[in-house]
Amino acid sequence: MATMHVELVSVERPIWSGEANAVFARTMVGELGILPGHAPLLGALEPGWIVRIEREAEPELRVAVHGGFLSVRKEGVSVLAELAEAADDIDVARARESLHRAEQDSSPEGKAARSRALARLRAAGESV
Repeated sequence: MATMHVELVSVERPIWSGEANAVFARTMVGELGILPGHAPLLGALEPGWIVRIEREAEPELRVAVHGGFLSVRKEGVSVLAELAEAADDIDVARARESLHRAEQDSSPEGKAARSRALARLRAAGESV
């Protein structure tokens, strides 16, 4: 099966780099599935969602991404996130507690906290 080079980095650190069969992400204009040979594009990532990377001979990587961009070019795919957390690094109980607190707060900060908690839970495979 054809692969493409994918890099996922946050402002703080690189998260993952390697060969992948597909990348799935939600941008401000909708859900995207990127396969090798996809047309070039640049999209802003939708808050509260995840990026899924189907890797060659490895389990799927699920990452909570909080803000940033997805760039598709001939050389591959780059996900440039303000903050990113791999599913294995997420404390589900803490994310549920954060979601509960954020749902009580209608301020812009509360809405941002709600999006982060939803993304964490989705990355961990939890229902929301």
